[in-house]
Amino acid sequence: MIPFSPPRIDEKIILEVVDALRSGWITTGPKTKLFEKRITEYTGARSTVCLNSGTAAMELMLSWYGVGPGDEVIVPAYTYTATANAVVHSGAKPIMCDVNAHDFNLDHTKLAKLISEKTKVIIPVDIGGFPCDYDEILAVVRDPKIRGKFTPKTEPQELLGRIMILADGAHSIGSTYKGRNSGTLADATAFSFHAVKNLTTAEGGALSLMLPPRFDVDKMYNDINIKSLHGQTKDAFAKVQKGGWRYDVVEAGYKYNMTDILASIGLVELERYADDTLVKREHIFKRYNELLGQHNWAWTPINETKDKWSNCHLYLLRIKDITEQQRNLIIFEISNLDVSVNVHYQPLPMLSFYKHQGYNMDDYPVSFKNYTQEISLPIFYDLTDEQIETVVDAVVTSVKKVLKLK
Repeated sequence: MIPFSPPRIDEKIILEVVDALRSGWITTGPKTKLFEKRITEYTGARSTVCLNSGTAAMELMLSWYGVGPGDEVIVPAYTYTATANAVVHSGAKPIMCDVNAHDFNLDHTKLAKLISEKTKVIIPVDIGGFPCDYDEILAVVRDPKIRGKFTPKTEPQELLGRIMILADGAHSIGSTYKGRNSGTLADATAFSFHAVKNLTTAEGGALSLMLPPRFDVDKMYNDINIKSLHGQTKDAFAKVQKGGWRYDVVEAGYKYNMTDILASIGLVELERYADDTLVKREHIFKRYNELLGQHNWAWTPINETKDKWSNCHLYLLRIKDITEQQRNLIIFEISNLDVSVNVHYQPLPMLSFYKHQGYNMDDYPVSFKNYTQEISLPIFYDLTDEQIETVVDAVVTSVKKVLKLK
C-alpha cells in the first residue's frame, strides 16, 4: 500500500530528540527559542512565536487583536475546519467567501460585498501551499470606502486602522509571492507543523508577525507568549532561573506553548528544508504533471506562475466534468489498487456544525464544484519515481473504469 503522507523520520531527527530528552529540559525552553529564531531568519518576518498548533496561532492572534462577540471574520468556504473553528472560539462569526475556479484560494473579487462594519479580520488560506492574491486582498481593505466601514474597538485595531489580514499559512511555509516568503505576506501568518505537513514537529505551529513598524514587535511577542501560557508572565524556563520563581497572571489565557521535544524535530526539518525537502517535493509534483498531463480528462495543478511559487504541499488533481459520485467511485477504485488518496477539502457548509449554523452550500458554487472534482495524490519525501508511476497508473485505470473510457 502506498501511503498518503507519512512523516520523514530519520537518524538526524531521532538524535536531536534524544538530545532534548537527555538535556533534562523537554517543555518550552532553549530549543523552542532557537526554533523561533530560525523561523524568523528563514521567513524574514519581524518575529515568531512557536505554539502547539496552527489553530492556536490563529486563535491567539484573534484574541490579541481583540476579536470577539459581535465581530465578523471572513474565511474561505473551501478550507479545513480549523480556519473557521478559530473564529468560532473567539466568539466572532465566520463569514464565508467562495473561491477561485482556477485554484482553490479565496476569491478576492467577492470580498467587498461581504465586508461590513463588524468585519475585523480576513483569513486567506494558501491551499496546498499555493499563495493567495495578497496584494489584491490588501488593496480591498485599504480602499477608502472599505476603510470607512472599519470600527475599531481595541488599541491594536485603532493602531492598524483597518481590517487585519491574518494568513492561514498552515500549508505554505517556504512558498513565495512576488519574491516574498510566506510569513511576510500578511499582517500575521499562522503556520502548522502537523505530522503531514512539509515541515513537521509531529504537532505544532507558529505565528509569524509582520505588522507595520509602528507596532512594538517585542511587546507583541511577549503579549502573545503570555496568552499562550494561561496569562502567566513567565514561562517555565524563566521561572527556574535564580530567584525567578515569582510570576503573575494578567489574564485568563490559553495553554498553547510548544515543547522543546517538538522544536528539536523542527530544527532538523528547517535546516534541510529549502535545499532538500522542497526540491524533492517539487520533483514529485512536476513528475505527476508530466504523466497525468497526457490525459485530457486531467486538470493538473500548477505550482508556479510569474508571481507565485508553491512549496508543493498537496497535489490537488481535478478530474474534468465529473460528479461527486463519480469522484467517490474513482477514489474507491484507486484504493482497491493499494494507493492511498484523499480529498482536500469538504467545504465548510457541508459539515454538520456549520450546516446547522445556517450556512448553505448552494451559496458557494465554485467551492462545491472544485470539491466534487478533486483528488489529492500522495506526495511525501520518500516517494520514489517508481511509486509515482504506480500512483498514476492506479489513477488512470480507475478513471477509465468509472468513466468508461478506452
